[in-house]
Amino acid sequence: MVSKRFIDSNQWTYGNDRDNFVQKFTKMKLKKLFLWIALFSICLNAQSQNNFQNIKGQVSDKQSKEYLIGASVVIIGFETRFAAITDGDGKFKISDVPAGRYDLKIRYIGYKEIILYNIQVTSGKEVSLEIDLEENINSLKEVSVTATKKNETINEMTSVSARSFSTEEVNRYAGGRADPSRLAANFAGVSTPDDSRNDLVIRGNSPTGVLWRIEGLNIPNPNHFSTIGTTGGPVSSLNTNVLNNSDFFTSAFPSEYGNANAGVFDLSFRKGNSDKREHTLQFGALTGLEAMTEGPINRKKGSSYLIAYRYSFTGFAQSLGLSIGTTATPFYQDLAFKVNGARTKFGTFTFFGLAGTSKITFDHNEVDTTDLFADPTRDSYFTSKMGLGGISHFIRAGKRSYFKTVLGATYSASEYDEDTISVLTNTASRALENKVTQIRYILNTSYNSKINSRLFLKFGFIEELIHLNLFYRHLYNSPTWRQFWDFDDYTSLLQAYAHAKISLNSRLVLNAGLHSQFLTLNKSFAIEPRLGLKYKVNSKSTFSAGYGMHSQMQPTDVYFYRTQLSDGSYESTNESLDFTRSHHFVLGYDLLPWNDWRIKAEVYYQMLNNVPVSVDPSSFSMLNNGASFAPNEESYLTNSGTGTNYGIEFTLEKFFSKGYYGLITATLYESKYKGSDNVERNTAFNGKYVYNILVGKEYKFGKTKRHRFNIDAKLTSAGGRHYTPVDLAASQIKGQEVLLGDAYAFSERNPAFFRFDLKLGATINSSKRKLAHTIFFDIQNVTNTKNVFAQRYNPITNKINTAYQIGLFPNFVYKIQF
Repeated sequence: MVSKRFIDSNQWTYGNDRDNFVQKFTKMKLKKLFLWIALFSICLNAQSQNNFQNIKGQVSDKQSKEYLIGASVVIIGFETRFAAITDGDGKFKISDVPAGRYDLKIRYIGYKEIILYNIQVTSGKEVSLEIDLEENINSLKEVSVTATKKNETINEMTSVSARSFSTEEVNRYAGGRADPSRLAANFAGVSTPDDSRNDLVIRGNSPTGVLWRIEGLNIPNPNHFSTIGTTGGPVSSLNTNVLNNSDFFTSAFPSEYGNANAGVFDLSFRKGNSDKREHTLQFGALTGLEAMTEGPINRKKGSSYLIAYRYSFTGFAQSLGLSIGTTATPFYQDLAFKVNGARTKFGTFTFFGLAGTSKITFDHNEVDTTDLFADPTRDSYFTSKMGLGGISHFIRAGKRSYFKTVLGATYSASEYDEDTISVLTNTASRALENKVTQIRYILNTSYNSKINSRLFLKFGFIEELIHLNLFYRHLYNSPTWRQFWDFDDYTSLLQAYAHAKISLNSRLVLNAGLHSQFLTLNKSFAIEPRLGLKYKVNSKSTFSAGYGMHSQMQPTDVYFYRTQLSDGSYESTNESLDFTRSHHFVLGYDLLPWNDWRIKAEVYYQMLNNVPVSVDPSSFSMLNNGASFAPNEESYLTNSGTGTNYGIEFTLEKFFSKGYYGLITATLYESKYKGSDNVERNTAFNGKYVYNILVGKEYKFGKTKRHRFNIDAKLTSAGGRHYTPVDLAASQIKGQEVLLGDAYAFSERNPAFFRFDLKLGATINSSKRKLAHTIFFDIQNVTNTKNVFAQRYNPITNKINTAYQIGLFPNFVYKIQF
């Protein structure tokens, strides 16, 4: 028996309490907060300085990371006024640039010329860029090739199904909530038709198949209110003011990534300003109060720091009468930092960290009888914590090679307790306890070598020492405690890989690699080939193909689920489960018809095997894991299930230029599986289609046209997910939800999801000072569409009720940079 409250505490969809501390703080301190911000702005305006800014950065060889001396960097259209040449450390600075958007051209003899579009300059912050150039194969014979970085990834070992993104995009798009996951949902092949959480369904795969990597450390879940076995949550703990440009992969990813069957998010934190101190203050209805500071530690040596803190103010939104999807007040806060050391003969050291905590409480005294999950006889409490910290070391091994090593740890913990309330005495009695702690000690090291302009090699090793403490028991339907988890021990996941990028000629590039992984818990082992090919027809069009075999360990709670035997003892019946394995096949075509336009199409086919299913004939399959957020309670699983995902994707993108942008993505797909009964069914994530349309326009205003007004809109339509209907008669007899049998598994489908978001914003650049104000209103679900979340049995009403997702929500954010 799984408590509905446990499920809901992880999705913010329903609940019935307000966190008294946050609510009280909000009402008493809100006026003082706005007064403090206003006074602080006045003090800033009293300073005397100019409002021009600098564009600076560092230019390196893309493969060897060697600094390029003498590279030319110019602002297109202002070549004689704004230009720079890189120095002995590859650094450049273009000074006294007015606020606006600019395109940069970077040139270096023997290398492909690139253009960086849409570089946004504000009065409040310097622009810092890390630019990589790719060497021409026949540098003395070939004419320099012009390209745009927009359609490339940071990881150059990619051939198919990958996309880079910037923090500017995360903050620009309507409905994004400053969340990288919700940004990725705009890309082809990705679906998140759930307002309450940011779980990513990539090409029909379960969200649990996504790998999150931050600064080289694999982290189970970088979200607030997260639980074991999930990769999403209601609120991201990643502060977009700290993030650097990052990569997102949806299939056949390079060999350095393992233990994932669906996709990869490879994120990093940006460097702090090494020349001067800069600060950011931000207030948002959802993201809360944020403060960030950065600056040099030693200007001469180039070391710097960056630190950001965020404190939630969801109680403020509720006090205005805005629904955030629950009447309980969620509380969360997080801290992120990065310290970049100076370059020495021992290499360059970088320290980084991220920590977050969250909690929510449901009180039986404050229930809404219309709430689907209202229960006046129970109190429940949920808390979660997450974090990571580490040290990164970069050192050269000759002119064309280097080692990069990351040593660190990730931490995730959650606790859910539930009390039953006596109707007669109104006293509480503990009925359920669920406590999870997971610590991963990680070593990630790689050797990278540019043999010549045609051949680049990368070899690496990753070890994750996993310390698990799992405890789960309850008293429901039993006079004594039933223990489902009771584990406190270590296991390790070892991974090794080798990858080669071979430029066969100026048009044809081959990416080939091998990845292997070994789980010490039960000796599971896999060797996975990866292969990618890109053929450049001309300067505008490219064909690509990719194949990858991928393996993933099961969620850790699945391995250690304990089955109670007839004699009262317990047995871990799932501990010997092997990896789930998959084969990815992808064909793609990429066209750049004009400088700032892109058309892309991909077709894919994925075969999954070795999927855990029940020993006895059943519809159960781990491919549906993540459809709900309850702990796994399936025992005696075996690796005999299968699945298939296939589809076609289309992207039409107008990169931001000339004051506007556009993005249209369309995906048609199927996601099927077979359980141990060998019957093919829809997976829970088979929405069949996803369409996104995003457009935006920027207007200049003011005497010198230095201010900006933005209008952004987003329209999303997605097929409803499949589900197993409720057996009402059986539920009424038992007093709790009972689903229909295997014959009805995932036979019903929710109505289609539709949402229209509109965002209005302005950036005000000071005319006399290095100061910028930004404010925007992000009106989510403008049409107030009642998108169905689920059909659930309500023991209070004794009926099947429909739970709906969040309606119209006008989020707002104010930011000041100085």
